[in-house]
Amino acid sequence: MNDIQDATSPGAALGGPVACVSKVELRVACKALLDRDTLNKSDPCVILMVQNQGQWTELDRTEVIKSNLHPVFAKVFTLDYYFEEAQKLRFEVYDIHGTHSIGTRDDDFLGGVECTLGQVHAEEISGNNGYVELFFCAKKLDDKDLFSKSDPFLEIYRINDDGTEQLVHRTEVIKNNLNPVWEPFKVSLISLCSCDEDRKLKCLVWDSDSRGKHDFIGEFYATFREMQKIGGGSKVTWDCINPKYKLKKKNYKNSGVVILSDLKLHRVYSFLDYIMGGCQIHFTVAIDFTASNGDPRNSCSLHYINPYQPNEYLKALIAVGEICQDYDSDKRFSALGFGARIPPNYEVSIILFSCYNLSPAIQGVVEAYQNCLPKIQLYGPTNVSPIISRIAKLSAGEETIKDASRYHILLILTDGVVTDMADTREAIVRASYQPLSIIIVGVGNADFTDMQILDGDDGVLRSPKGEPVLRDIVQFVPFRDFKTASPAALAKCVLAEVPNQVVEYYSHKAICPMPPSYCPSLVLSEEPVN
Repeated sequence: MNDIQDATSPGAALGGPVACVSKVELRVACKALLDRDTLNKSDPCVILMVQNQGQWTELDRTEVIKSNLHPVFAKVFTLDYYFEEAQKLRFEVYDIHGTHSIGTRDDDFLGGVECTLGQVHAEEISGNNGYVELFFCAKKLDDKDLFSKSDPFLEIYRINDDGTEQLVHRTEVIKNNLNPVWEPFKVSLISLCSCDEDRKLKCLVWDSDSRGKHDFIGEFYATFREMQKIGGGSKVTWDCINPKYKLKKKNYKNSGVVILSDLKLHRVYSFLDYIMGGCQIHFTVAIDFTASNGDPRNSCSLHYINPYQPNEYLKALIAVGEICQDYDSDKRFSALGFGARIPPNYEVSIILFSCYNLSPAIQGVVEAYQNCLPKIQLYGPTNVSPIISRIAKLSAGEETIKDASRYHILLILTDGVVTDMADTREAIVRASYQPLSIIIVGVGNADFTDMQILDGDDGVLRSPKGEPVLRDIVQFVPFRDFKTASPAALAKCVLAEVPNQVVEYYSHKAICPMPPSYCPSLVLSEEPVN
């Protein structure tokens, strides 16, 4: 294991530092492997296993490298990194004999090693400035074959601060061609140059051999800054030099030239980019008014209004709402209720109980909630799909604007498992296409096991017909896990995924942030600064 890198910078959090999960890139190489082949050397492949609840499961695998006991694999493993966990990894190496499934009886097991993610050598990298797409070709390469032409491929290595070399990319082999045009490839700037434009890159050109004994054609050194000189129809070229030939041959010029014919730089935007560009976070809360909460006049009810201490509904509402209100310039929240009978006919319906003539933002919702309770009859059932569909339809209207100006967060507070689970799954799949995130907080002591299905952390949530969500937009948390914690802890947990969800939505739609100069939250506020 020779490198691990932070592939995404921690997302900017809503209202403060939030523990966004970091992605890390892991690259592997092997030395002095066992040789299990008679005529050639082993053809190794590495399988990465991760441990989950005591069970080893395959995460991914490298390519197969022919006839090589010291392979350097081009495959990059990507996995989540959790500082607070000892993440156990297992690397299994096989000598591959077939072309089908790897790790079968036909393949030889060469060995394995276990470690934790924290034990792997790391190079600290800050920031993530996107990725680049590179288009390489070459001309007049040396011919290393007797009866045909060379079969060239290109390798790019990053030179680390400690002088070690890290394989960044290996192109495909172009058969029988001294003027190859390799397929364009994409690589993050973190992987390519650690976001340092002047970091040296060592580039090697080889003539491929099916037995793994590749012939060296030549090398050159480059930097990302040099690569960016391309433009206006001009290309960047490097002499491909074989040091041995340069010393021995008096009139030696090169072993061909390598050309960067095109470069496309793709910016990866952060959550903060969208917020600074004026994206407003519109917050809606939906509260469970079903009879299972108990009579609000009874002190045992989850809706009981204690003059000295807020109930669990209010604690969750205030903890999340106080963060979100800082990202909505008009600070006017929508508040809905479900499962109650409403006067005068006392029919079960969705209640819109937010009153804008009360205090603005979260305090206005608290006051409206308290005023609403004596006027309704708690009933049932616990159906949340109409709520989700209603807010999804509202957020769908934002698509007509075609800019990153408004994103919606729906907070659902409920005391039990939803009774319309199938319809709820269908509604979430539909909502995953809209600028919307859904947070569900389970209040009380009910068994919320079935609610974890909606979260999607243990697999992809699907509709009853099997259609998967476009993106994971639901976070479920039982409030009892935070009863003794500070309100900030609950907000941190339930909002942790929102920054990535915002970026994921706008990235999927190819919508860039608006320029920071156009920021409604900066121009609409007329309150004096204390």
